[in-house]
Amino acid sequence: MNTFRLAVSNTVSRAATRAKSVTRSMATGAAASSEPLVKTALYDLHLELGGDMVPFAGYELPVLYKGENGGVMKEHLWCREEGKASLFDVSHMGQIRWHGKDRADFLEKIVVGDIKGLAPGSGCLSLVTNANGGIIDDTVITNSGDYIYMVVNGATKFGDMKHFKEQMDAFDGDVTMEYLEDSMQLLAIQGPGAASAVSKLLPDGFDLEHMAFMTGVDTTLDGVDGCRITRCGYTGEDGFEIAMPASSAVSIASKLLEDPTVNPTGLGARDSLRLEAGLCLYGNDIDESTTPIDGALGWTMGGPGSRRRVEGGFLGAEHVITPEGKFKKTLKKRVGIVGMKAPAREHTEIYDASGEKLIGEITSGTFSPCLKKPIAMGYVETAMSKPGTDIMLKIRNKMQNAQVTKMPFVETRYYRVPE
Repeated sequence: MNTFRLAVSNTVSRAATRAKSVTRSMATGAAASSEPLVKTALYDLHLELGGDMVPFAGYELPVLYKGENGGVMKEHLWCREEGKASLFDVSHMGQIRWHGKDRADFLEKIVVGDIKGLAPGSGCLSLVTNANGGIIDDTVITNSGDYIYMVVNGATKFGDMKHFKEQMDAFDGDVTMEYLEDSMQLLAIQGPGAASAVSKLLPDGFDLEHMAFMTGVDTTLDGVDGCRITRCGYTGEDGFEIAMPASSAVSIASKLLEDPTVNPTGLGARDSLRLEAGLCLYGNDIDESTTPIDGALGWTMGGPGSRRRVEGGFLGAEHVITPEGKFKKTLKKRVGIVGMKAPAREHTEIYDASGEKLIGEITSGTFSPCLKKPIAMGYVETAMSKPGTDIMLKIRNKMQNAQVTKMPFVETRYYRVPE
C-alpha cells in the first residue's frame, strides 16, 4: 500500500477514535457515554447500507460505509466530484425555533451576528459567546419569518440550551425557545450534484436556481409536509441541510439515495472535507478559551463600521471589540499549516523556524485526499501568523519543517445565484 493510501486508510480508525472522544467530552446535560446511545431515525438504514457505527455526541452514527463506494477516501473524493453528491445523517445536531416579538433582540444578546438585519429567509453563521468573549458554540441562524431557526452542534446542544435558559431568565422581553428534540431529523446533502438530486424531491415551481447560499425556507419534500431546506453546509461545496419529521426521514433519505449520483457518507469524510475547506470543528479548533478574533472568525460580526461591531451588546463583547468597533489585539491566531512530510495531529507542538521556541499547537490535521499531502490548522503566536512564515512541528518527537498558509486549503465552491 503506498504512503497516500495508507495515510488515508488510517483516517478511518482516527475518525472513530475522534468520534468516541467527542462523545466522552459532551456538554453538560448531554447523555454520557455510559448511558444508552440515541439512534437516529436512519439507524436501520445505515446498517443496511454497511454503516460502521460509532458513538458520537450521544448518538450512534456511521463513521464510514463498507462497500464499493465506501471508506473515508472514496466517500471524500465522491463529494468533490463533478455531478455527484454525498448524503450525511446530521440528526444529532440541535434544532431550535425561537418565538416571541423580542426574539431577535434576545439572540443579539447571546450571539455576535446581525440577527435583526437578516431578511426573511436569510441566514448566517454566528457564534455564541460567554462573559469572557469565549466561544460556547458556532451556529447557523435563519430568519424564517414567523420564527428564527437555529442549528447548534450535537455535542454541545444541551449545554447551549442551559446557557440560553439562564440568559432568558435575565432578559426582559418576549422570547420562547422551542427545542425540536428528535421529532425532526436533519440530513445534509453536499457536492456539485446536490442541487440536481434535491430538485427531484421539491414541489413543482420551487426556484432552486435563485436560492442563494445561506438562505432557507419551509417546504414539502417528496410530498411530505413540515420540512425545511437550507442552502448551507460543512464541506466547502454547494449543498443543503434538509429537516423533516422523523417519521419521513427514511423515505426521504431512500428517495435521495435512489439517485446514482448520491452516496451515503460518514463522519470520517465529513471531518476531512471540512478541514480541506478550512472550517472549524467545535471542541478542537474553537472552544470557550478562544475568542472570535483568536479563531479568525471576526467576520461573523460584520465588516468595519458594521452595526454589531460598533454597538456590541453581545455577551463578552468588551473582551472582543474596542468601543470604536475595532478587533482587540490577541496573543494567538488560528492559521493553516502545510509543508510537513507527515500528518500533524491534534496537540502537535508548533515551534518557530529555529525549532527552539514553542509558539503554538495543532488543533486539527489530516492527510488531504484531494491535495495528496498533509494539511493542518492550529494556533500560533500572532506575530508568527503571517502566511509564508516558516515554522517547525514536533511530530513523533522529530522536528519537521512547515509553513503557515491561508485557508481554505481547497477552493470552496459555495453557490452563487446567476446574475
